[in-house]
Amino acid sequence: MNEQLDKKSILEMSMGAILERVDYEMGRVLDNILDVNTKPTGKRKITVSLELIPSADRKTITVQTTAKSTLVPTDPVTTSLFITNQPATGEMVVAEMVPQVPGQVAMDGSEQEYPKILNFKRA
Repeated sequence: MNEQLDKKSILEMSMGAILERVDYEMGRVLDNILDVNTKPTGKRKITVSLELIPSADRKTITVQTTAKSTLVPTDPVTTSLFITNQPATGEMVVAEMVPQVPGQVAMDGSEQEYPKILNFKRA
């Protein structure tokens, strides 16, 4: 047997698949960091788990590896809803609030759109 064995890290085993999984999770973390919808200073984490299962005769070891990332969630999106009645029918409607009166023209020449009406069913 060769006296000078080329020793490798456990992370290089499985034909490089373990490192590949860690690199994949690193890509997810970087995408999350660059996402403008997440908190920029929030902590992200990559966890690598090695589970070693020896055989009964203690001659072989099965190694199961998982890599997972903990990402920062996206920032919440907020809107306000207004409960009112339809003037013509009296039917209750829920509308998304808009900053100005619908149809009003702003100083920049843009016109306020009509609010979106929520689609829902009452019990």
